[in-house]
Amino acid sequence: MRLSTLALCAAIVAAARLVGKEKAAQEKAIDTQRSTITIHVGKSGLLSAAAHDHTINAPISSGTLLESGTPHIEFRVETAKMTVNPDPKIDAKDQATIQTHMEEMTLETKKFPEITFRSSRVQKLADGQWKVDGELSLHGATKPVSLTVKQTGESYTTHSVLKQTDFGITPLSIGGGMIKVKNELEIDFQIFAGQ
Repeated sequence: MRLSTLALCAAIVAAARLVGKEKAAQEKAIDTQRSTITIHVGKSGLLSAAAHDHTINAPISSGTLLESGTPHIEFRVETAKMTVNPDPKIDAKDQATIQTHMEEMTLETKKFPEITFRSSRVQKLADGQWKVDGELSLHGATKPVSLTVKQTGESYTTHSVLKQTDFGITPLSIGGGMIKVKNELEIDFQIFAGQ
């Protein structure tokens, strides 16, 4: 009788440890209020000095991350919610035109309403640093991307450069190419896990 009681206690302790590990490895929702994706758009061409660079906010609509066990991350951005930051050097009419061009000509938000990222592999490089491989779907194309992610306080940050043409986007050009948007976009991510 005593042996079966010990076996039962050992089983309960083992089950409690497993439950504890599962809770520790639970997915967390991304904190969409604090997390940011910022896209930096530059200009090129003969008259590029007369043009302005733009910064675009791409708010995360939803997403999850798993920080332990087999870590992974995925998130979704609604293209219609992306906004070009106001530039004090540009009047309201031109600002509205830039926003419209981004929505209708570049992102084609009605045809491609979402941008998604899903990790396929997360490899620890050092304390607070990981290599994250995954697939980015944008403008109807899905391409592999590789990011080096660092933990900074409570957030995970990374910087990446993507080419618009890799995703079937033709960079905007005006004045017969005298001013054009650079093909390369610089993107900064700051992701916070929800509590």
